Amino acid sequence: MILAVALFALYGEKLAGRWRAVYVASAVAALWLNFFVAIVQSFNKFAYLKTFAPTGTEPPFAVTQGITLILFIVMGIAAVRRYHPVD
Repeated sequence: MILAVALFALYGEKLAGRWRAVYVASAVAALWLNFFVAIVQSFNKFAYLKTFAPTGTEPPFAVTQGITLILFIVMGIAAVRRYHPVD
């Protein structure tokens, strides 16, 4: 659904006005979801990480996800401010 919004902003609205920010934000959100899944898989598959969070509810897992979310929010804000499509 998030990528559908990005595609609509890109092709349907041609990144006009606020659709530019919607496009960038939805693209960053989709990438964050991919990272979220990668972190979950890493904690499940790698024995070293699994010792820190065997069930996925322990603080090391939550801190890792929280730091990742904060970094993506900061990068998303920077991307919205800096992205200006070429006409």
